[in-house]
Amino acid sequence: MVKTDSKDKDRELAYFRFALIAPVIQGMFTDASIAAYCRRVTEDPIARPDGTLFQYKPATLEKWIALYKAGGMNALVPKERSDKGSVRALSDECILEIHKIKEKFPRLDAAQIHIRLVQDGFLPASVSPRTIQRFVKANGLKTVAASGLWKDRKAYEEPFFGAMWQADTCYFPYIPDGGGKRRRTYLIAIVDDHSRMIVGARLFFEDNAYNFQKVLKDAVGMAGIPNKLYCDHGPSYENSQLSFICGSMGTVLLHAPVRDGAAKGKAERTFSTLKSRWLNGLDTDQILSLDEFNQELAEAVRKHNLSVNSSTGQTPMDRFLATQGRVRVPESEDWLNECFMNRMRRKVRNDSTLSLQNTQFDAPMQFMRQTVEVRFLPDRLSEAYIFENGAHYPLKLTDKQANSRAKREVWPMVDYSKGV
Repeated sequence: MVKTDSKDKDRELAYFRFALIAPVIQGMFTDASIAAYCRRVTEDPIARPDGTLFQYKPATLEKWIALYKAGGMNALVPKERSDKGSVRALSDECILEIHKIKEKFPRLDAAQIHIRLVQDGFLPASVSPRTIQRFVKANGLKTVAASGLWKDRKAYEEPFFGAMWQADTCYFPYIPDGGGKRRRTYLIAIVDDHSRMIVGARLFFEDNAYNFQKVLKDAVGMAGIPNKLYCDHGPSYENSQLSFICGSMGTVLLHAPVRDGAAKGKAERTFSTLKSRWLNGLDTDQILSLDEFNQELAEAVRKHNLSVNSSTGQTPMDRFLATQGRVRVPESEDWLNECFMNRMRRKVRNDSTLSLQNTQFDAPMQFMRQTVEVRFLPDRLSEAYIFENGAHYPLKLTDKQANSRAKREVWPMVDYSKGV
């Protein structure tokens, strides 16, 4: 995992903006017009990613809609602020007092804690309550209600296929890894909420973000683009790369409450069904490779999608076919590939090189000393490129010995004895 920096926060804000305008982008709003939708959504203050409330204007949402249609998710990334970096730090004494207050009074919110800290002299009145809000959120010091201890659960179902997919990971048995060891496997699966169809499923030796992206891409290519994607809070599902992928497709990324597996009930029940109908009757000691295990899984998924679901009284395939006309289809294979490219900002050095995942590349000379956006797939770094103004500029793996033999451009010598 790449450490979260200001660029990740900017992308988080870009995705927040996309989530507000997604019904318009997806054509799902029911208001009389786009302007009416923007007026309705901005009637009340909206909670931003840092926990603060802000009263947006309808014109702001209309501007974001225009930006997204013109330039996609990149157009929603905020420009760098002139006051960036001017953050007030809390003293050690103040931090300790915040923890004491939350331990003694867990129901107090950040604003109430701010009042106590100012009254007791731990915090200057000039420090904004937002500072406490950010600290409480970053350190998981939520109120009892926000922590999910009180839950009002109701049965629900999306009205059509593709309205929402649920994704999760499940521990699976150990099998040989081809190198003389037995390793645990992980099943990453995606389930459509309306039909209960397994739209994507694959076994891996590692549960990580890129493996989930592979499953999601295959699912989109096979079953279309979901309007919403409901995931866990693990690092595989909560990262800036996935947010940008979803935003590029026009999908709203949602996360279940922390430590609340029941919130993804349909995914959990699918895992349970696969285990009872298939895995528990499979002799995994006879499985000799991950490919073989995935072949067995594919057959189990096929049978699952053709079997009657006890909750709906229909097979997942029948439910899919009944509402497949609502499915959004990728524009093209190239478009889908572009959506799933990982993106990172990198500085091109004076020797026209940059580093990506501990690998050095030669960049085109016009980007020397510039910060650029690199797009790539983690397992296909040789195909990485710089993305600039809609154009692709391929990167080349650095070969220092070859570079030492390359001819350099030589500027004409000037004979100053003859004057200029």
